[in-house]
Amino acid sequence: MNRINQLFKEKKRNITSIYFTAGYPHLEDTVPTLLALEKQGVDLVEIGIPFSDPIADGPVIQQSSIQALQNGMSLSKLFSQLQGLRQKIHIPLLFMGYFNAILQYGFEEFCQSCRAVGVDGVIIPDLPFEEYEKVYKPIVERYDLSFILLITPETSEKRIRAIDAVTHGFIYMVSSASTTGTQATFNSSKIEYFKRIRSLNLKNPCLIGFGISNKSTLEDAFEYAQGAIIGSKFISLLSTEKSPDDSISELYKSLNEI
Repeated sequence: MNRINQLFKEKKRNITSIYFTAGYPHLEDTVPTLLALEKQGVDLVEIGIPFSDPIADGPVIQQSSIQALQNGMSLSKLFSQLQGLRQKIHIPLLFMGYFNAILQYGFEEFCQSCRAVGVDGVIIPDLPFEEYEKVYKPIVERYDLSFILLITPETSEKRIRAIDAVTHGFIYMVSSASTTGTQATFNSSKIEYFKRIRSLNLKNPCLIGFGISNKSTLEDAFEYAQGAIIGSKFISLLSTEKSPDDSISELYKSLNEI
């Protein structure tokens, strides 16, 4: 069974997923960061593929992507770094990246390489749902990868149910239609959105992402979905703390403070 599906079978609530950009803050930091995240109990990790024009990302992740590219990170380099990783790490791993970079690498070659290094799934925010379903879904399934699709407060119930029907893994529930970043609280309209999605009784679990950076937003994500995705806050800590271990320790501290 795919490790993502196994995770959600074994753990129903309070799942913590962390996003970070490969090759940030230093080129060779990818594997040490993954090892630190597993050691400190993170359930799932999204590895960001640096891209020069990350349209869905806020300034923190944008800057990390620029820095990683300047460091020399590429898809080929990333796959090279992950060779043999599954001898050391066992939690589910996802790639999150933009379609252009993956298409340049070769879509099937990308999926094949993911399978070879033990990456369990992919998130491609700018690949249209219809195009994925018509063209790319058979390739993804050939390599037993989970393809994670996003929904937002503007996504219709019809579209959500169509996404739910073809998803294997979980649904990425974007908290707002804006870019990634941190926020102090989720307002009432976002809470109503979370409640609306929960009431649909989808077959796939949902994780809430965009804006989770403190105890309040984390608790809301845990209450209204199966878990939370944290990105910008952790990346900010990677740039200020001495090591990935220190960064995740500081993240946990901030998530437990009122």
